[in-house]
This record gives sequence, C-alpha cells and structure tokens, in this order.
Amino acid sequence: MNLVLLSKGPRLYSTQRLAHAAGQRGHKVMIRNPLNFTMTVYSRQPEIYYNRKPLGKVDGVIPRIGASATFFGLAVVRQFEMMDVACLNSSAAIQSSRDKLLCFQLLSVHDVGLPATAFAAQTEDVKAAIQSLGGPPVIVKLLQGAQGVGVVLAETIRSAEAIVDAFQSLNQNILIQEFIRESAGADLRAIVIGNRVAAAMRRRSSPGGFRSNLHQGGSAEAVRLPPEYERTAVSAAKILGLHVAGVDMLESSSGPKIIEVNSSPGLEGIEGVTKVDLATQIIMEMERLVEEGRKSRRPMPMVSNV
Repeated sequence: MNLVLLSKGPRLYSTQRLAHAAGQRGHKVMIRNPLNFTMTVYSRQPEIYYNRKPLGKVDGVIPRIGASATFFGLAVVRQFEMMDVACLNSSAAIQSSRDKLLCFQLLSVHDVGLPATAFAAQTEDVKAAIQSLGGPPVIVKLLQGAQGVGVVLAETIRSAEAIVDAFQSLNQNILIQEFIRESAGADLRAIVIGNRVAAAMRRRSSPGGFRSNLHQGGSAEAVRLPPEYERTAVSAAKILGLHVAGVDMLESSSGPKIIEVNSSPGLEGIEGVTKVDLATQIIMEMERLVEEGRKSRRPMPMVSNV
C-alpha cells in the first residue's frame, strides 16, 4: 500500500515508529507536512498536491495533526476523504476529540463516566458554574490545550475567576470541571485500536503536582485495566468515531471518569512503559480500513438468470 503519514515532525518518535512499522509490513510511506498541501475543488473532481506537485496514488492516510495545524490539517484529511481515500481517523472524529467542550457534549448523552463539567463565557458567570459543580476546588482547562498545558487547579472561587479572566484576556475559551480528589494526581491512559484496548498505563504527577502528563514531569507504570475501564475507553473512542485513540481517565469512587480523548496519542511513553508494539497494531488497523474500503467499492458480480 501507499500510505501518507501527515505530520509536521518527521523526526518525532511516533512518526518514526509508524513509518518503520509500515515499512516492515511492506508498505511505502510518505511523511508529509499537512501545511505543504494545496487543494483544488471542482465539480465531482477534488484534487490534492504536495509542494505544488501531484501526490500520486494513495491508499491510506494516517493523520498525526498537531494543535497548531488543526484547521488546515483537517481540511487536508477532508480532501482525502472526498477522494475516497481511507483515513485512519476521519476529519469529523479528529475535530470532535480536539474540541474538549464538543467532546464532552457528545459523550454526555451516552452511558460513560464523566467529571461534572461547566462552561462559562463570562467571568461573572464563573461563581455560579463552580457552585453547580459542588464548589471548589475545580479544574480550569483551555479548550484547545494539550499535554497538560492550560490545565490549572483553582482552590477557591476567587482564584478560578482570576484564572478564567486571564485566559479570556488572551481570547482563550475554557471549561471548568470538578476536582476528583481521590485520583490523587494520577490518571489512566488507554490506547484504543479498533474495538479493543491495546495497552494502558497509570501516570502519576511529580511530587506536589496534580497533572500526570509525562511531558509535565510525571511518571508511569504499565497496568491491566479492569473491565469497566476497558469498556469506557472503547465506548468513548466509538462514540467519537475514532479507530485509534488515547483515552485518559481518572479513577474515582464511582468508577472511571473520562477527562480527555486524543486522536493522535503519543507512542513513546506508553510503548516504553508497556513494551507493546502499538505502531504495528496501528498499521494493521490502517490495513483493515483500506481493505474494508476496497470491498465496499468492489462491483457486485453479475448474476445470470440461466
């Protein structure tokens, strides 16, 4: 197969692992920066170019779109979709997971655990929003934050109002969530591939912190998830339409609470901790989607009446 791996970081661990795994399975891989594409749209004839040249035959696309390239990157994925090319995660699914508020709105109408969440556009509405969650402390999050950036613990209503005011002065939208005290600065990251959890780890914050992201100095250990947590992770990915996802959950007294769903989960930390070859499993899922697409386009055989 000819695969396009959309990534602004060709030397990143995840990009290299996926390209190597695809090559090991006999596929040709083109690592392409999504910002270097141009697209044309004619009636029934969408076309795509890379560095102003035709891209050639593409069987499948693996999007690894960073937050800074979300808008144009999603347009590139949509263009491939219009050209009937199989995409590991669809543009709609990526967009649904990337917008934290939209993600929680979509998950909230299903039977999956979520921390109580509120959204306030005005600083003067923050107090009522926090009270609706049961009072402080609360977590204040940027809607477009990633890797633990833009996540702040507010111990009081006044501090929450100050944090929200600071974010909004920078034209950033936020949401407010209840603080799950019993999680004690730890969370679970599950990698969902297809309809199963392929690997999972527990991440812990550095001493004195509450953000467990490895990029924020946290530590991690491999874990086997209880069935309830596996079902929650798989359900979240399915609800959002993601074939590959990183689902982050808190361990609460009432069961799993989803705090984020990532459409391009990093592989370095979890492969290192669990020793699971996730890259190869992701390529195998891409192969399945390409074959599934081919079967759906295959013409039906003629049936004789004789």
